[in-house]
Amino acid sequence: MAKQARAVQTWRSIVDAAASVFDDYGYERAAISEILRRAKVTKGALYFHFASKEAIAQAIMDEQTSTVEFEQEGSPLQSLVDGGQQFAFALRHNSMARAGTRLSIEGVFLGGPHPWGDWIDATARMLELGQERGEVFPQIDPMVSAKIIVASFTGIQLVSEADSGRADLREQVAEMWRHILPSIAHPGVIAHIKPEGRVDLAAQAREKAEREEQEARIAAEAKGAGSDPDSGSRPGGVGLRGGGSGRGPRAGGTGDEGDEEPAGAGVAAGGVVA
Repeated sequence: MAKQARAVQTWRSIVDAAASVFDDYGYERAAISEILRRAKVTKGALYFHFASKEAIAQAIMDEQTSTVEFEQEGSPLQSLVDGGQQFAFALRHNSMARAGTRLSIEGVFLGGPHPWGDWIDATARMLELGQERGEVFPQIDPMVSAKIIVASFTGIQLVSEADSGRADLREQVAEMWRHILPSIAHPGVIAHIKPEGRVDLAAQAREKAEREEQEARIAAEAKGAGSDPDSGSRPGGVGLRGGGSGRGPRAGGTGDEGDEEPAGAGVAAGGVVA
């Protein structure tokens, strides 16, 4: 169990570090050596989990879609709007979301699925649910509309990044919905939709940070008093999910990761700079 826990932690460290590197440099200029430096792992440990730079990039693209959850209860259209605002917030505060988006925009298809395929499919499912519940016009093709919504969001976040470093992205996404909703939804439904989202994610994040700071202070005080700091409650989770499991540690990863690079792994695919 200890080895498995170490493998999971190493995988997590590599993916998080790689996300920050891809966010800063893009795919082509991202160097394995920089990922290793930020992750604080050996080359052998990295290649134990990932066969190439492409494999790391694919894991990040898988992870970025896990930053959003669409609520199945209540209004499907409002849930769709809320999910878009969640991702808009993540693009400002989550390197995993930014890296995955940058990889998609750079056209790194990696021989795998369409980089926007998961977003389009999830959006189409919510539109189908909206039709079932009488919110979305029956004549609307959910897949066609989903592609338009995802394409619009992608373009808007790029313009927002150029204009304001995405500082105005929440309002720009809200404007997108104000333009799109009349073409897909019944007027009576639109009157109850909040294009800015139902939750103030910035306030939610501040509350989480304050709570974690307070819990860390209590734990430090308990440790200073000779108590076991781990006996208290764990920090709770509010706001965005911290990313999904992606592909996770390599199957069979219960063994030692090792410090030596496996044979044949010296040069990763995709133009790796070691």
